[in-house]
Amino acid sequence: MKVAIYCRLSEEDRNKQSVTDDSNSIQNQKAMLLQYAMEQGWEVYNIYSDDDYTGADRRRPEFNRLLEDAEHHKFQIILCKNQSRFTRELELVEKYIHGLFPLWGIRFVSIVDNADTANKGNKKSRQINGLVNEWYLEDMSDNIRSVLTNRRKNGFHIGAFALYGYKKDPDRKGHLLIDEEAAAVVREVFTLFSQGYGKTTIARMLNDRGIPNPTEYKRLHGLRYQQPKMKNSTLWKYFAIADMLENEIYIGNMVQGKYGSVSYKTKQNKPRPKNDWYRVEGTHEPIIDIELWEKVQELLRQKAKPFDTGVIGLFARKARCANCGYVMRSSKTRDRHYLKCSNRHVAKDACIGSFISVDKLEQLVITELRQLASEYLDQDELERNIEFCDNLQGQKKQVLADIAAYEKKVSEYAKGVRELYIDKVKGLISENDFLELSRDFSSDKERLEQLIMKSQKRLAEIEEKIQAGDNRRELIAQYTNLEHLNREIVEILIDYISVDRRIPGTRVVPIEIHWNF
Repeated sequence: MKVAIYCRLSEEDRNKQSVTDDSNSIQNQKAMLLQYAMEQGWEVYNIYSDDDYTGADRRRPEFNRLLEDAEHHKFQIILCKNQSRFTRELELVEKYIHGLFPLWGIRFVSIVDNADTANKGNKKSRQINGLVNEWYLEDMSDNIRSVLTNRRKNGFHIGAFALYGYKKDPDRKGHLLIDEEAAAVVREVFTLFSQGYGKTTIARMLNDRGIPNPTEYKRLHGLRYQQPKMKNSTLWKYFAIADMLENEIYIGNMVQGKYGSVSYKTKQNKPRPKNDWYRVEGTHEPIIDIELWEKVQELLRQKAKPFDTGVIGLFARKARCANCGYVMRSSKTRDRHYLKCSNRHVAKDACIGSFISVDKLEQLVITELRQLASEYLDQDELERNIEFCDNLQGQKKQVLADIAAYEKKVSEYAKGVRELYIDKVKGLISENDFLELSRDFSSDKERLEQLIMKSQKRLAEIEEKIQAGDNRRELIAQYTNLEHLNREIVEILIDYISVDRRIPGTRVVPIEIHWNF
């Protein structure tokens, strides 16, 4: 009989009351399990060992390799020190130990708690062990959430990074102090906007003077910051100015809890209703006085109106600059609507800029749609001439890879918070130290979970397209004789449109339409 040995060590095992207690060390687990296997006369197929992972982490690399090898029948027995080394989740106990392992012909054995699937009499014991471990996870999650909620309700800053314009108070945890150098830029942004300057114009003015954007500022000053992924990451952008002008932190109010976890069993977060946000006034010194703030908010409300009240732009969020990838913004001149690169004017060399009228883009889309309809209805083998989203599988693979990377980091942050809580319970660290250290983990975790939600939404959209199959004939036939587009048609037919710069000396603006079919 071939046996696979699985060992796991988490941070809670490292930080024990007695430094001489190494009963949970990886080396000790291996020695114990190897001796047991030898006494049973089993041949050791492989030793799978995850170091610094919790029993609730489903992304343990060796754990998943163990499951894959089990499914391929590379051994007949899985041996662990105890059931919690394998998993602390009752769901996985039922799925694998009581479900798939018997189907795969795998026997599960854990020494300390005497779990053995070959012994039908101790199935209830295994289930009880799983239930106790599940309670452990749930209680720990509730305790951590309770602590963080209490901190938010009392107006303490919970996050790894202080907002641009502020810095963490070294003498008072959860409190913000004004960073005068950055705060001067914040005041200038609010003042310029109140004087009638637009957000893109303000960004360009800051870039022309060489003022680093918030991320670059933190990097230059040795502060913690999120690694940017976009080109021109050191430049101020329209959205950085827009977010700044709407953030109540600049008038001394703390607003937190905009997102919340779905369950302690999942890494997903979802937006919370505005009534459930934690908003505490006067928690720190304001950078912007209330008169200037109110003036700016009124201007924002006025500028928020679309060209036609209540009407979403025809190509809103659909047109992208082919040069820098940014979503193109709407503008209006003499009753004509245009789309221009939102990155076009932030700095001299930020982007060469794409520009096209909405009417022209509409006609280009209709022309190509008619051409596709004609070709497809005349030919059964359209695939020989036109490629329709043939990269869907590639897109799916990339999104899955992104989600896996985000989930791995989220798991690491969650693990850090859980292990810190264990240290606090054991008295190894104080409650104040726990709150300070866990705050950084929680902030990064929340940010990554938002990215996971967006990626999963994108994945669902791709899956729908793949499952829909080849329904192009029906879709195109519905729109053969269009004279004008509307927003509903654009949403149904178009994923996005890449708009390039006009060819010099001509009136031609190259575009590339990415269809939804």
